[in-house]
Amino acid sequence: MITGFAADNGRLRTVADSLADLDSVVWIDLLNPTADEETVLEARLEVDIPTREEVERLEFSGRLYKEDEALVMTATLPARTDSDDLLLAPVAFVIARGKLVTVRYHEPRAFKTFPERASQANLGCADAESVLVALLEALVDRMTDIIERAEEEVDAVSRGIFRTERPSVHRDLMNTLQLIGRKGDLSSNIRDCLLSLQRLAGFFGQTLTEHGNNKELRGRVRTLAHYLDSLGDHSSFLSQKITFLLDATLGMISIEQSNIIKIFSIAAGIFLPPTLIASIYGMNFTFMPELRWEYGYPLAGVLMLASAVVPFWYFKRRGWL
Repeated sequence: MITGFAADNGRLRTVADSLADLDSVVWIDLLNPTADEETVLEARLEVDIPTREEVERLEFSGRLYKEDEALVMTATLPARTDSDDLLLAPVAFVIARGKLVTVRYHEPRAFKTFPERASQANLGCADAESVLVALLEALVDRMTDIIERAEEEVDAVSRGIFRTERPSVHRDLMNTLQLIGRKGDLSSNIRDCLLSLQRLAGFFGQTLTEHGNNKELRGRVRTLAHYLDSLGDHSSFLSQKITFLLDATLGMISIEQSNIIKIFSIAAGIFLPPTLIASIYGMNFTFMPELRWEYGYPLAGVLMLASAVVPFWYFKRRGWL
């Protein structure tokens, strides 16, 4: 599907027929384009637009390059950002002949919210470069929202682990462990996306500097790069906190297991002396003086009870129970 946008006093307006009004279009968004759509657009713009196979096959180091008069940049962006199961896929940004072409095969939310906002507010969208900067700013804002949500959820997990009154339930800790694992995957995916955006912003900013483009635009790109750096640091801190919570949860599971083993060990220690006494008087020797005692059986019972109570009292006093 091809969607075109034209500049209108710093705003963006949707063009009904992008190919027919190509001269007025500054941004062409390709969502799951067909081979025919790519071929027609390549012929009109005289530029090679990356296909899905080419974008996914590119190595990370080869996603930013210049080809003739075109600037081709690729970043990994997330979709399904309301859940922990992010859908990561590359999105290609091509600037050629004064137009921005985006090629994508999934739907990051910023590509829906940005055109709506750009049509209502003056974001300085006058040409392809300014549209790309405004779009990158929207993408970074969305990444910030994802990180803030993840941080709130990790803080909730932390409060659940370290709350003062927590039922000692092994299954509860196992569920917490699975939740921490999902947050770890989310944090890792966020860092991958931020890294690709950092490289794209640096490459694009260097290109603007070489061409001597608008000074204000270069300043926005530098600000964007600094903001991405701070988000990267924040994401690293979040990852470290998740690792700490993982270690803490594993430690608590070990404590729970140790407590269970301790109960069995103490029970074995308590019942060992009575078992020893019962074993002695259960032997079938002919000459056993206690067999003829009138009070031998009660005495043996009392001795067995005492031998169980004394270890129990000792363990209790030492705080092992």
